Amino acid sequence: MTSRHVRRDPSEGDASGRGGRLGVRDWLGGIRLSGFMVIMLGLVVLAVLVLVPTVGTYLDQRQRIAALAESVQLTQQQVEDLTAQERRFTDPAYITTQARERLYYVTPGDVVYLVDNDLPAARQPRDAQQVSDQLEETPTDWMSQLVRSVAAAGVARTAAAPGPGPLP
Repeated sequence: MTSRHVRRDPSEGDASGRGGRLGVRDWLGGIRLSGFMVIMLGLVVLAVLVLVPTVGTYLDQRQRIAALAESVQLTQQQVEDLTAQERRFTDPAYITTQARERLYYVTPGDVVYLVDNDLPAARQPRDAQQVSDQLEETPTDWMSQLVRSVAAAGVARTAAAPGPGPLP
């Protein structure tokens, strides 16, 4: 009985002069495929083909779960803020303060002072124009412009519908 596979000493050089290293052809020539190995290789390929879509679905679902968890956290924060605001509006002092500041409500007997132009000089608008004391007449008559615009719109040509051919 002869053996096809010959062991070589790595310190000895082979006939090709590569110093103990096997070439790709020599390596591939030494591989033997048995029926069991072919079946196992087929099962591994089949397992990969079955599991790849499942892993993709799993990763997609994990991303969705993370996005939904973040959405739930933001919604919980909004609920907490609204609950705190609701608690504030149950306080009569807060309601009174908000009515005074926002709506300028006062209790009977209070004197209210509203300060106009209380902005500092740096925040004053720079392009404020003076208001004229004299009435000025506009040089155009808006009614005639309106009639001319409507007449021009009625006379204007409409665009033709494109034909079935390709667009230019």
